[in-house]
Amino acid sequence: MPKTSYKKLLDNLHDGVYVTDRNRVITYWNQGAERIAGYPAKEVVGSSCKDDILMHIDEAGTNLCREFCPLAMVIDDGQPREADVFLHHKEGHRVPVRVRISPLRDEEGRITGAVEVFSDNTRNVSALQKIGELEKMAYLDPLTQLPNRRYVETHLQARLDERRRYGWPFGVLYIDIDDFKKVNDAHGHDAGDEVLKMVAKTLLHATRSFDIVGRWGGEEFLAVLTAVDAGKLRIIGERFRAFVENSECQTVGGTIRVTISLGGVLFRPEDTLESIVRRADELLYRSKGTGRNRLTMEP
Repeated sequence: MPKTSYKKLLDNLHDGVYVTDRNRVITYWNQGAERIAGYPAKEVVGSSCKDDILMHIDEAGTNLCREFCPLAMVIDDGQPREADVFLHHKEGHRVPVRVRISPLRDEEGRITGAVEVFSDNTRNVSALQKIGELEKMAYLDPLTQLPNRRYVETHLQARLDERRRYGWPFGVLYIDIDDFKKVNDAHGHDAGDEVLKMVAKTLLHATRSFDIVGRWGGEEFLAVLTAVDAGKLRIIGERFRAFVENSECQTVGGTIRVTISLGGVLFRPEDTLESIVRRADELLYRSKGTGRNRLTMEP
């Protein structure tokens, strides 16, 4: 098959495909990769995949491109690999993807590079269905496309009722973007809106399918997490924090990076909706007062 036919075939794939040489310089980037990651081929071909383009991170927020790059390992030992990672979208947020990497060899069997195929791991269908339902009930925040405060309060009250009736554990994370006023003052409110959307998408993609995260107001978000103990609540909160810290927002005025502070609490038998949110809020401000970009939980 002619080379142009291979290219046409690869461009028509739903999955993203890119090829690198031994130095991890990208030599090919298909249309599926552009759709999933947001970067056109002209912006990535000729660049190294370790040059903070895709910036793959794992569930803990570890930057894989710098230390534990699966593609670099494949080039080094010739063994194919698969992994679930989160890539950096051109708009700044994180996208969950499943990557499959194989070595490329010349006629003598020497490794000349690698090919990576990646597919969007977002729960697209359920997410779209949820958005449609929220729009019908006026429960959608128009800017971030997350559930709004009205919906989060309704959902949280349902979890409180379930906890009392069935004993099902749950927790709450109160989240606030650090120094958000400085973003608005330095870059303008339009840029601030873009940062809010970036953080919202990043939190959404870091959330388990049976949990919710919504916009509570201004630059504040609230996550309601089911079936968690203190350890799981801390893991999820640290994932949120690390994902936002490792994301960025591209605006007309340049690149903006932000961090978040969080307060995390588990349900108590005496809790009401107001009391559990208040306790999480108090811990959030303890995070703010001890340096920001951190999670504080109850002892």
